[in-house]
Amino acid sequence: MSDRYFVDTNIFAYTFDDKSKKKQKISKKIIAHSLATNEGIISYQVVQEFLNIATRKFAHPLKIQDSKIYLTNVLFPLCEIYPSENLFEMGLDIQSTTKYSFYDSMIIASSIKGKCKKIITEDLKDGQAIQGVTIVNPFI
Repeated sequence: MSDRYFVDTNIFAYTFDDKSKKKQKISKKIIAHSLATNEGIISYQVVQEFLNIATRKFAHPLKIQDSKIYLTNVLFPLCEIYPSENLFEMGLDIQSTTKYSFYDSMIIASSIKGKCKKIITEDLKDGQAIQGVTIVNPFI
């Protein structure tokens, strides 16, 4: 359990980004490793965010059927954190102490709840530690 890490939505999005080949390659490796080892996890929030951007904001949006296949084969096998009153309270507490947005704070809370050592993301401050979880930007 000590090698667990949380994978943020942007990592999944980059696997479909043909304009950023370096980020795409790194992201694909992270997700493949997560699926192969069960060390990487996500939350319901990542599932929601990814499906929203994949079906609406990608240069070539995923078709609904393709989104369902990705959901079944990639997202659901990694999803371990679901909504609870405690999770929302943690998110609000983190928001008040870090000044991150509510949604970013929920990602941090989910990683803590999942007993992760790090969050793999491009969106937060690389190297910052919050309640035992270190933020890691894999593209630096």
